Amino acid sequence: MAEPYDTEQQRLDFVLAKIKEAQTRNANEQQAAKQRHADVDSGWQDVRFKTNTYSGLFETAMSVREQQQMLAQRESEMHSTQEQGKTLDRLAKRPYFARIDVQDAGSDEVESIYIGLASFADRPDNYLVYDWRAPISSIYYDDNVGAVTYQTPAGPQDANVSLKRQFQLEDGKIVTIFDTDETVGDQMLLDAVAGESSTKMKSIVTTIQREQNKIIRNTSADLLFVQGAAGSGKTSAVLQRVAYLLYRYRGQLTSGQVVMFSPNQLFNDYIDQVLPELGEQNMVQMTYYQYASRRLPRFKLETLQARFEGQPNAAEKKIINFKGSMAYFQAMQAYTDSLNQADIQLRSISFAGQEIISADRIRSIFYSFNENYKLGNRVQATREKLLKLLQSYAGSQLKADWVEESIQDLSKEEYDALLGDQPKEFKSEEAETKYLARKIIKQALAPIVRGVKRNRFVNFNRQFVHMLNVMPKYVKLADFGITEDNWRASVRATVKGMQNGQLTLADMTPFMMLFDLIKGSHGQRDIRFVFIDEIQDYTPFQLAFLKMNFPKARFTMLGDLNQAIFTKENAPALQKELGKLFDPAKSEYIELTETYRSTQQITDFAKALLRDGATIHAFNRQGALPKVEVVDSQASMVAAAKEQLAANQAAHETTAIITKTLAEAETVYAALKNDTDVTVIRTENQRLVPGTIIVPAYLAKGLEFDAVIMWDASNRTYQDEDERQLVYTIASRAMHQLTILAEGKLSPLFDQVDQELYVKG
Repeated sequence: MAEPYDTEQQRLDFVLAKIKEAQTRNANEQQAAKQRHADVDSGWQDVRFKTNTYSGLFETAMSVREQQQMLAQRESEMHSTQEQGKTLDRLAKRPYFARIDVQDAGSDEVESIYIGLASFADRPDNYLVYDWRAPISSIYYDDNVGAVTYQTPAGPQDANVSLKRQFQLEDGKIVTIFDTDETVGDQMLLDAVAGESSTKMKSIVTTIQREQNKIIRNTSADLLFVQGAAGSGKTSAVLQRVAYLLYRYRGQLTSGQVVMFSPNQLFNDYIDQVLPELGEQNMVQMTYYQYASRRLPRFKLETLQARFEGQPNAAEKKIINFKGSMAYFQAMQAYTDSLNQADIQLRSISFAGQEIISADRIRSIFYSFNENYKLGNRVQATREKLLKLLQSYAGSQLKADWVEESIQDLSKEEYDALLGDQPKEFKSEEAETKYLARKIIKQALAPIVRGVKRNRFVNFNRQFVHMLNVMPKYVKLADFGITEDNWRASVRATVKGMQNGQLTLADMTPFMMLFDLIKGSHGQRDIRFVFIDEIQDYTPFQLAFLKMNFPKARFTMLGDLNQAIFTKENAPALQKELGKLFDPAKSEYIELTETYRSTQQITDFAKALLRDGATIHAFNRQGALPKVEVVDSQASMVAAAKEQLAANQAAHETTAIITKTLAEAETVYAALKNDTDVTVIRTENQRLVPGTIIVPAYLAKGLEFDAVIMWDASNRTYQDEDERQLVYTIASRAMHQLTILAEGKLSPLFDQVDQELYVKG
C-alpha cells in the first residue's frame, strides 16, 4: 500500500509548488494593480476644468469620463487579482479532496481528474485541479466505478471510471487515502460529521451525497422541493446549490439575483461563511419578517416570539388557517377584480387645510376609463390625471395672496436658493415675480405631488378593512368552520390592531398583496432564483404571494414537515398546494431520509417521537443513549442541568439549553448565570456565541449543537398533540449528547418512545 501514498504525495508536493509559484506571481500582480490604481487616482490632478465655453465644457466632460472609465477598469483589475489571491490561499491549504480516473468513449487515454474547491491550471488547458462544480466532477458525486454518462456543455458524454479515490490532507501531507466504488466512503463521511459543532456552518463539498448532488446541479426545475429529515444536509446542499448556480451561469447571474428566505436571523449568521468559503459572494439573505417589515414600515408586525407564544382560541385558529389558504388568496384576487367596477376607497387631496380635489372627483376619474383598463392601469391613469390637475392648480395660484406674501418675506439666502444657477437679471420685475412664484408653488406642492406619485390617493388601510368586511360574499366561511360572528369579531380585532399601528402575521401578507394588486405591481423581475428554508412554516398563501412577487424566478423550497412549529397540522398538505402553483411537469421532489447530524442513538430516539418516523434513517455513528431525568422540583432540575453542563464541558462539547418560551429561558439564565458562563438568546437578531447558550425553541430552527439539554419536558409544559413536532425539533438539534429534564411528570408525548432507546437519570 505504500506505492499510492508515495506517488500521491509526490503529486501533491508538485501541485503545492505550482500553487506557491502562482501565489508569488499573484502577489506581484496585486502590487502592480494597486500601483496602476494609485496612478489613475492621482491622475485627477491633471484634469483641467474649463467651463467658460461650450467647447471647454465638452472637453472637460470627456476628460472626466475618460478618467472615470480608467479608474473603474483599474478597480476591476485590482478586485480580480485580489479574488484570485484568495482562491490560491484556499487551494494552498487543501488543493483537492478526490480523484477520479476517467476514459471518455472513443479515447485511448485515461485521464486523472483531481477535484477541489476551485480550478487550478499551471498553464493554459493543463488543469491540475478541477472545480467541484465542473461538469466532469459530477461523476465523483453521482456514479460508481464503471460505465457512466455525464453532462458536458456539448451534451451527454459516455465514459468509463476505473478509480475513485478520496483524500484527507493536513499541512501539505496526505493523512488518509480511501479507494471506493461508492460516492463518498462511510469513513470519510464519519470523520466529517463526528467533529464538534461551531457557531458557523461549514462547506460540505467533500462529502456531498448522490441525492444532495441532484439538488445542487438541478437546472431544469421551476420548483425544486426538498423534504429532508433533521440533519440530512438539506440546507448545506442548497447553499452548495447557490455556489453551483453562480458558477454554472457565470456572467449571466450575480449573487444579488439570488434571494434566500431563512427561518431567523440567527440562522443567517450561522450560514454566512459557507459561500465565501467556496469563493462566492453571499446571496441576499433575509427572514420573511424582515421582508414584510421593509414593505410595511408603518406597521409594527407580529414577531416570532409573539407568533409562537400566542394562544389563539379554536375559532381564531380556524380564521388564521383560512387566511393562510389558497382559497383566501383566490378570494382576494376576485375581490380586487371587482374594484374595477366599484368600491375603490379613496382619500381627498388637500393643501393648506383646504380640499383641492375631492374623493368623489378622484372616484369619477378612476371609473371614467373604459372596462379594458385593469386595476393597475386604472390607478396609473388616475395618477397621471391628478398630476395634471395639480399642475393646473399650481398655475391658478400664481397671483394668490399667500404666494405674494411668501415672495415679500424672502430673505436674501432664500432668494438666492430659489434662483439657483439662474442668471440674476430678469427682463422685468413681473418676469422675476412670476419665476419666484412658480418656484414657491412647486416647493409647497412637492409633498402632495410626491404623495400622488406614491398612490396615496388610494386609502389602502380602509380598502383592506373593506375587503375583510365583504369577504363573506366571496367565500363560504362555513366550509372552513368559521361563523359570521367569529369573522366579524376577527375584523374588529384587526381594525383595533391597525389603529394601534399593529398587524398580525395572518394579515401582513394579504395586506401586501392587496397593495400590489391595486397598484399593478409586476414584482421583482430581476430575481432569478429564490430559496425558501423551513418551508413547513410557510402557508400556501405566503408561497403564492412570493411566486407572484418573483415572477421570473425559479424556486427551491426545503424543509422537514416533521418540524412544523407554526403551521402544524397544515404542513403535510403543503406539497399538494404547491402542485396548484407550479407546473407539475416542471417540478421535482427530492426526499432526503438519511440523517448525518446526530448519533444513531439520538436519531432513533428523536424519530420515535414522531407518528411516522420510520422513513428517517440514521447514519451509523455511535454514541451515548439520550438521558431522560424526571425530578421533583425546579431546584433539582437546575442542579441536574449544572451536572450535565459540567460533564459536557469536560468532554469539550458545547451545550444549548432549549426551552419552550423566552420566559423559561430567562428563568434558567437567572438560575445558572452566577455559577456558569451562559448566554441567553432573546431575539432572532442576536449573534451566536461560543460556549453554553440558552435559547427558546422557535429560535433554534436549523441550528445544531454538540449537546442539547431540553428544559422541563413535563406534562405541564408539553401537553398537546400538536406540540409533537416541536419536541422532535428540539431533540434533533443534538449531535452527540441529548438530555431531557422534566419536573414532576414527563410529557405524554414521550409515551410511545421505547424505554430501550434512552437511559433514566
